[in-house]
Amino acid sequence: MSTIRTRLFVLPLTLAVWAGCSTVPITGRSQLNLLPESELMGMSLTEYQGFLKEHPPLPPSDQRVIMVRKIGDRLAEAATNYLKENGAAGRVADFQWEFNVVDDPAVNAWCMPGGKVVVYTGLLPVTRDEVGLALVMGHEIAHAIGRHGNERMSQGLAVQGVGLTLQAFASEHPTTASNLFLQAYGVGGQLGMLAYGRKHESEADKMGLVFMAMAGYDPRGAPAFWERMAAQGGAKPPEFLSTHPSDERRIADLQAYMPEAMKYYKPR
Repeated sequence: MSTIRTRLFVLPLTLAVWAGCSTVPITGRSQLNLLPESELMGMSLTEYQGFLKEHPPLPPSDQRVIMVRKIGDRLAEAATNYLKENGAAGRVADFQWEFNVVDDPAVNAWCMPGGKVVVYTGLLPVTRDEVGLALVMGHEIAHAIGRHGNERMSQGLAVQGVGLTLQAFASEHPTTASNLFLQAYGVGGQLGMLAYGRKHESEADKMGLVFMAMAGYDPRGAPAFWERMAAQGGAKPPEFLSTHPSDERRIADLQAYMPEAMKYYKPR
């Protein structure tokens, strides 16, 4: 009897794991996402609207908004074209891109599932120009397209010992589910510093470089931006104790990947 029960448990789990396996565009890494993207997009819309209600976005006439939306539209077009050309169009099939700016001193930006992007005004003095901003926005868009948040949410629910669907868990534990979601997508903090680990950050760096290059922004501006980020200061743990690559490692990795990114660069 115990053997039958084990098989009945293992079979659905095996099918779920198989269904959740996919390959990340550009890097080719195999990933396991156990949550349906449709559920995450539904949750994204709720959390996004709630965030904007608490943090009213700047008006469309604001020059900062105009710049962010110009860059966002170009990045979205570039990313969509890349995915279509490489058989991965399904990753953005249901995206409805939206770009907003909120007046907040945090050096931050993020992208939720479905292409909901927010840039904080505190980021703009560090990005300085369109190239710097395209780098950060391309990086955040890459997190969403790479479905890194799904991986983080899957891990978070596993830690919670959840045997329910995301929808059922959110219904029974709305605050916990909301907190897990916001942490998984870097809403709050600085550049998603609590959201993603080294693997995801390095992957988003590479994907973001390709997207910004295709959008007509020179990826060679990336190291200079991270040098400015490093200059922001603050005590940082050694890389082996950190969830993120060190600034030095990140800059070195970006420079090493630059020849590949430059293959996609088309100045406008």
